Amino acid sequence: MSVFSFVVLSNGGISEVRGKHMPYSKFLNYNSGESPSQIHVSGRRGMQIAYTPAFLAALTSLVFFPRYHDFRYLLVSSALTIHFLKRLLEVQFVHKYSGGMGLPIAVRISLSYLLYTATMIYTQHQTITQGLPEPPIDLKFPGILLFLFGISGNFYHHYLLSTMRSSSSSQSNSKSNDDKDYKIPRGGLFELVVCPHYLFEIIGFVGVSCISQTMYAFSFTVGSAFYLTGRSYATRRWYLSKFKHFPQTIKALIPYLL
Repeated sequence: MSVFSFVVLSNGGISEVRGKHMPYSKFLNYNSGESPSQIHVSGRRGMQIAYTPAFLAALTSLVFFPRYHDFRYLLVSSALTIHFLKRLLEVQFVHKYSGGMGLPIAVRISLSYLLYTATMIYTQHQTITQGLPEPPIDLKFPGILLFLFGISGNFYHHYLLSTMRSSSSSQSNSKSNDDKDYKIPRGGLFELVVCPHYLFEIIGFVGVSCISQTMYAFSFTVGSAFYLTGRSYATRRWYLSKFKHFPQTIKALIPYLL
């Protein structure tokens, strides 16, 4: 599963760079290969479908299989529960949606999140049942700090995006839908990179990996970093194609570097 998750996620990042995008958000109509008769749902409903099963899996592991004697297991289950609860709350109260998404894509994302979450929890459970020793270098507490820093920065930049979408949606109806719904993000690390929310999401995943300290958690994090890097690169390319005066100094993911 470590190899599978790494390969699938990394390949997704390579596909984003090559222009074959996961069809949601601003890439909804890019090379999706969707059938005209495909069932669509609202963007908000689609993301609720995507996140809910993984949240329920993490919550179930925390409530019904708590393993109170293993602090690391509790931390991993709690971090995953908090991560997906935050996402669901953002879907409901923070994000602004102007379009929809194909139901098959929502289900595909949902199953992938569920698989990755369940596998990470099961792997952590296996470290208990097999009696594996604690790692020689304990990274739990640095992991907690990285996780909290990551989800906080991710939320802050999601909030900035939501305020941007709120103001842009009130512009003149004489503009096209794309012009009305999107503009260059400002504030926070948006002054330096296109996707700071992805950067902080990666930091949060690194935190979970440090808490878990299993091969699967680290391989998932590296694969996710590859995917989000590819998605960030594609997003920057999208902004460059859409806005003539997009600042060339703004990078995709890492300030001043990438």
